[in-house]
Amino acid sequence: MKTTIIYDNTAFREDLRADWGFSALVEAHGRRILFDTGGRGSILLANMHALGIAAGEIDDVFISHAHFDHTGGLSAFLDLNDRITLWTPPSFRGVKNVSRLVPVAAPRELYPGVYSTGELAGIEQSLCIDTAEGIVLVTGCSHPPLADIVAAASTFGRIRGVIGGLHATRPEALEAFALICPTHCTEHTGAIRQRYPAAVVEGGAGRVLPIA
Repeated sequence: MKTTIIYDNTAFREDLRADWGFSALVEAHGRRILFDTGGRGSILLANMHALGIAAGEIDDVFISHAHFDHTGGLSAFLDLNDRITLWTPPSFRGVKNVSRLVPVAAPRELYPGVYSTGELAGIEQSLCIDTAEGIVLVTGCSHPPLADIVAAASTFGRIRGVIGGLHATRPEALEAFALICPTHCTEHTGAIRQRYPAAVVEGGAGRVLPIA
């Protein structure tokens, strides 16, 4: 598994633009999955170009939830590549110009080793990637309680870590995680970093996380 953060509130690389929102390229099990699309298409595409990520090489787009800071770049992306499979929570509607649209209401396998929690709390789904040491979660904002996300993801295996927005998640909820990369809307980043210095990896646009 390799995750490249494309769009985040902060920039890990000086040549990339930071903006409120989140997007990442997840490469795993032979798929190149664009997780969310940030808030603005111009920033998404500019950061992708700087990172050497071609829109035409993306296989799937996975939308965590319908908020603008996770979907704002979708239209601009689809203008370049509409031949992808778009995985959405059922609450996200109105998508046009895509070859295959799949709403995901419940936990399910998308591809071998790649899963979704399904839509939780009527708002958000998280991506689950099987790795050698367990499931790595990729989250948009974690609007549903993290305990609910973990319960759904545990259907597919033991949880190893999380990359993405953790919203109001308290540090103690991450006790069992060996990898924590808090991004975007995480409210308690400082406390999480202080409590788990060995597990926390800094996020930001341009951060690349290779995970065995």
